[in-house]
Order: sequence, then C-alpha cells, then structure tokens
Amino acid sequence: MKQSGSSDMALQSALAKSGILHIGIGAFHRAHQAVYTDAAMAAKGGDWHIIGVSLRSTDIVDALNAQDCAFTVIERHAQGPEAHRITSMSHAIAAARDVMPVLDALADPAIRIVTITVTEKAYGIDRQSGKIQNDHPAIRHDLENPDRPSGLLGILVAGLKSRKDAGIAPFTVVSCDNLPANGKLLRSGVTDFARQIDPALGDWISENVSFPSTMVDRITPASTAATYADAKALTGMDDPAAIETEPFSQWVIEDDFPNGRPAWEEGGAILVEDVDPYEGMKLRMLNGSHSLIAYVGQLGRYRYVRDAMANDNFASLVAQHMENSAATMPPLAGIDFAQYGAELTERFRNPEIAHETRQIAMDGTEKLPQRIFAPACDLPGDRERLGTFALCFAAWLAFVQKQIHPTEPGETSRLPDDPRAGEIKELLDIPQGAEGLYDRLANLPGWMPTQLHDNPHWRKAVISRLSTLLSHGADAAIADEIAQ
Repeated sequence: MKQSGSSDMALQSALAKSGILHIGIGAFHRAHQAVYTDAAMAAKGGDWHIIGVSLRSTDIVDALNAQDCAFTVIERHAQGPEAHRITSMSHAIAAARDVMPVLDALADPAIRIVTITVTEKAYGIDRQSGKIQNDHPAIRHDLENPDRPSGLLGILVAGLKSRKDAGIAPFTVVSCDNLPANGKLLRSGVTDFARQIDPALGDWISENVSFPSTMVDRITPASTAATYADAKALTGMDDPAAIETEPFSQWVIEDDFPNGRPAWEEGGAILVEDVDPYEGMKLRMLNGSHSLIAYVGQLGRYRYVRDAMANDNFASLVAQHMENSAATMPPLAGIDFAQYGAELTERFRNPEIAHETRQIAMDGTEKLPQRIFAPACDLPGDRERLGTFALCFAAWLAFVQKQIHPTEPGETSRLPDDPRAGEIKELLDIPQGAEGLYDRLANLPGWMPTQLHDNPHWRKAVISRLSTLLSHGADAAIADEIAQ
C-alpha cells in the first residue's frame, strides 16, 4: 500500500508530528477545528498536527502544500478585520488524484483521531435506519472496490481494516458536521458498510472504535477577493488559502478519546458526556433560523443574511422563529434560551459577515428534517407556534419551483442544488399552484415524518403561506406572519 517518491517523503515527515487526519479541508474546517487545534498545541504542545484530505478538490491541496499548509483566518469584527495565521496543518492530500496516501496515513499508528467535515450528502447513510444507501454513487463504488475507495465510508473502513489486520489500536472517528447525533449516525453507517464487506470487521469496529458526537458552530462565508486582499494587507503575504469567518466559535465534544486528544479546551471547546441537548439547541435555533432566512431571503432577493436582518420585519420574523424553536426544547443547564437567541441575532446582524443566503439554501432535503420537521413535531400543541416552521417549508417549496420554472425575465431554468434534485424536477414537470406543489413534494419518499405528513393543520398552514409567497412575494408573507 506504500507510495514512493517525494510525496511519500512529505507524508512521512508530516506523520512524524501529526496525530489527526481530517477529511474535508474546506473553509469551515480551517476556521474551526484547525483553529482549536492550533490553540491546543500552543498551550499544551503535543504531536497533534493535522494531515488534511480533500475528497474532490485539488486546488486547495496545492495551495496549502505550496505554503507549508499555513493559512490566514480573517475574523470579521464590527470594528474591522483581524488576521490570525494558523499552522496546525502539516500536509494536504488530494484523494481524487490518489487515495493510497490517505490509506497509508490511516494505517499509521501516529494517527489517533480522524475528524470529518463533508457535506451531509457525502455520508451516504439513511437517517432513519442508520444503514448505508447502497444506491449512493460513492457507496456503490466502494463496496465494489474496497481496496481503492473514493468515498467517506469506504475510506474510513479501509483504514480501520488495515489497523485491525496489523493489530494496531483503531483511531477515534469524529464527525464535525451538522447531522443529528452525528457520532451515532456515523458509527451505524461505518459498521453497516464494513459488515457488507466482512461481518467480522463490522463487529470489530462496533466493539472497538469510538465515535464521539459533536456540535459545531461558526459562520464561515465563502472567500472572496476582499478576503484575499485583507489577508495580504494584514499579513503582507499572498494567501490563496485565506478564509474569513465571524468572531464567534463554539465546539461541544463528547469526551471519548481512548488514544488521547489535543487540549481543545484551551481553545474554548466544551467537553461533555452528552452533546445531544446542545446539538438540538443549535440545530433548531441557529440552523433552523438560517434556513428560514435562506429560503425566504432567496425569494425576496436578500443576498446576505445581514441584509435580511437589516429589515425590521424580517428580523422580527427571525426572533419569532427562535422563540418558537426554544419552546420545543426542555431546559438546558447553564443555557438561557432568550440570551442565546439574542446572541444569534447579533451574529446574524454583523455587517462584516457576507454570508450568502444562496449558500445556506443548498441541500434542503438534507437539512430540513432536523432543522424544521423535528422541532415542528415537538411543539407543545400550540398551533400558533407552527407558523414560522410552516413558512420556512413553504419558502423552500417556492424556492425549488422557482429554480426549475423561473418567473423573472432573464432567469434560466436549473436544477436545485440538492441531492434529490432529479426527483424534485420529475415531480415539478410543470409549474404548480400551492396545493399541488405541497402535495407533490411533501410526498418525497422517506422524508417528512408521518406525524407532520398526516397533520391537516400542518398542511393547511404550509399551503396558506405558500399561496401568499407565490402570489404576493416574500415581504408580504413576512408581514403576514409577524402580524399573526
């Protein structure tokens, strides 16, 4: 499995000081886990540098390796930008070019932790059953080619198999994605994938590998020309890997690391026994509000979150949704939901953060179940509180139809950026009115919980708001909602 040449030398040099392999070295990882690890090593030391893996992109790998994997993080404060140089990454690998260096690193006992930030759709795990989706392209490929995997689960299982075969302790696997109970879901998917290749391997993983759940939070917009210009101005260096983010950052981690971990608490991470309550708060209040802003905002031509929050009616709508979301949760020790909502509002209003609603609006069929459907199911019998959840879903329905059947001059038809885009397009072969649009997309298989699907009040609430969106637009729907 070993490589040769200069790339092998670079990897071996990196392994000498690394303890973490991270899959998905996009902007969020570099603004979040890489920053915490940088702070941990600065405070407590340790051979915890990160070997970064990109599953698809090669450009970011080349950019990072060309500058010894150091990069700039620009924090957008209201009083101006602040630059931080992060040096916790030791080497980057483009798996799309050659997956073998990734497997070599995973087989090395130096790697004790594997962290992950990939899109929700990259997992290939069914949320309800926890089993793998055998028709997922990467899953299908990797089941047929377990020694040359290309997808997340195939790579993880190949790496764990090499550890088992060599008698080396397994690495801890840490999902840092916005998935409910991400550790439990990943454990289920990895073991199911392994059992389909080798039942004994699946059993070994189930018995020996730790999958702590986490909750992550930091708004990280896409880098722009302004990002690179500010990096140059503040550091004196050209940095094509520079990223920008907000000052706020949060990481809650279940403390289950049999082979050790960096002192992430030195960077402000919270280590707990159970992350679920914190995750629920964040998914429902922050991410759910983001989805509401994204879909209503896209319909109303609000390009950035800050633009939406600058509109008093829109800001009132978001505050109402946060209050409704808080009503779905039991009390959480040490947390004041009203104060948390006020902090979120301040973050959303930050004029220095250019967070595009279009970016947040991606992958709605993956995000809406935990952000909107789950809390709507948990409402305490108060139909009035159902309104903002119904509006968010209605806005998604109008949003995807508008992409397929544009209504403005100069707009062109396109598929929604969604893993179920093909199914959506087939169902929306012709433009639909509010009832037809709801009935077609609410019946996507295995998606909307039965509790909502069979609730006539939910259907009525969504269709009413969808009618307003289709006939009168986003601002009218916002005004109607806050007036109720």
